[in-house]
Amino acid sequence: MNKTLLAVCVGALMSSPALAQQDGESTTSAQLEKLLEQMEQLQSRVAELEEQLAEEREKEVEKEVVIVKQDETSTSDTANAEVAPRQRITNNTALAARVERLEEDVEAAQNAPITIGGAVRAQYVWEDYNDANKDRGGDLDFDLIRIDYSGSIGDVILSAQYRWFQYMESVQHAWVGYNFDENWQGQLGITKVPFGVTPYNSNSYFFSSNFYVGLEDDHDAGVKLRYRDPEWDFDIAFFKNDEQGGVDGFVSNRDDRYAYDPVGVRFADEGIYDTPTLEVAESNSFAARVARKYTLADDQSFEWGLSGQFGQMNDGVDDVGDRSAWAAHGVYSVDRWTFMGQVSQYEYDMDMANDGIVVGAYAFYDTIPSKATLYTANIAYSLPVKFGPITNLTFYNDYSLMTNKRDGTEDTFMNVLGMAVSAGGLYTYFDLVTAKNQPFVGGSMVGDADETNTRFNINIGYYF
Repeated sequence: MNKTLLAVCVGALMSSPALAQQDGESTTSAQLEKLLEQMEQLQSRVAELEEQLAEEREKEVEKEVVIVKQDETSTSDTANAEVAPRQRITNNTALAARVERLEEDVEAAQNAPITIGGAVRAQYVWEDYNDANKDRGGDLDFDLIRIDYSGSIGDVILSAQYRWFQYMESVQHAWVGYNFDENWQGQLGITKVPFGVTPYNSNSYFFSSNFYVGLEDDHDAGVKLRYRDPEWDFDIAFFKNDEQGGVDGFVSNRDDRYAYDPVGVRFADEGIYDTPTLEVAESNSFAARVARKYTLADDQSFEWGLSGQFGQMNDGVDDVGDRSAWAAHGVYSVDRWTFMGQVSQYEYDMDMANDGIVVGAYAFYDTIPSKATLYTANIAYSLPVKFGPITNLTFYNDYSLMTNKRDGTEDTFMNVLGMAVSAGGLYTYFDLVTAKNQPFVGGSMVGDADETNTRFNINIGYYF
């Protein structure tokens, strides 16, 4: 029995009434029985106390074990830091890698691989061939909103542009590309048809007359291979169809497009601007362009080039004709002056008699001769200035002539005398256009007018 418990028992006996009586007289048998009974009760109580003490001791031992384990863990961490430095280095390396990835993510967010730009444009128009417009002193209209995507992810390039006008919307181009090396690039998608002076055979907002027959800034769906070096440009391309998927493309309006394409055959009983009875489209076309460039001095250069196209015309079931075009061009630059010249010819050889080819763009149909020759001659002078936000003025005169028309109608000509003003994000064209039988200047290329029309146009664009 525990000594403490024994002392408790003895103390209890000594203080009991039975023992107190023993001091004065002898112990009787009744008293002994009473004493034994008390002893048994005390033994039972002692046993209970021992169990309680054992339970409390177990709880204290468990607490000590927890404390020891915590101490061991702390000691183990310290030991690991001393005994296993490789593990700590590994953990630090992983942390550094995570930090580096986070920094890369932040940098990528600040310098996105695909940049977004665009333009918002409005224009003022005065037309001497529109009496109502002339009487009002002209009109100021919304022109377009456009969005541009450009850049690359990895080695794959993206370039795309979409436009919203008041009256339609359309894709201008949308392609992906890859640079095989510093000279060769491949493009796949709705990409620019290589032809003539690039990027534009003009300086003005109105392009040249080539644009209105599909031979300037045209884009079709296909694949193109480009080569560039300081002396040579070379392009070869195959286009499956136009940007709307051909004659049976899934579009609501075949005349809702940015650049002119053939969309039908014009028959004798149809009007110039009517929806075509027989719809056709370009199919399986090839295009090639080569240009030789010369650096004559630090501020003097010259380029000449040749271009060609050939392809089929399809009505959705069969090929119903062929189309072809060729061009020769030259560009001479000296100091602030630029001179451009081009001669081009196109022909549609259709299987049926016709009065021309229906073309579509800007939400309306028009008609062009099935064969014609075009000439352009342009001059421009670029003048750096400092007038408030204005940093450059470009003065130009663009001249276009369309002749030798298969239908025998009068020639088309267009002369644009203008100035372009650069001021921060603003780029503004001031154009005075004099033309005859020219689309958007009161005529059509199969028109037979003798008089000229005049249009004064200011196009104000903010580019970002």
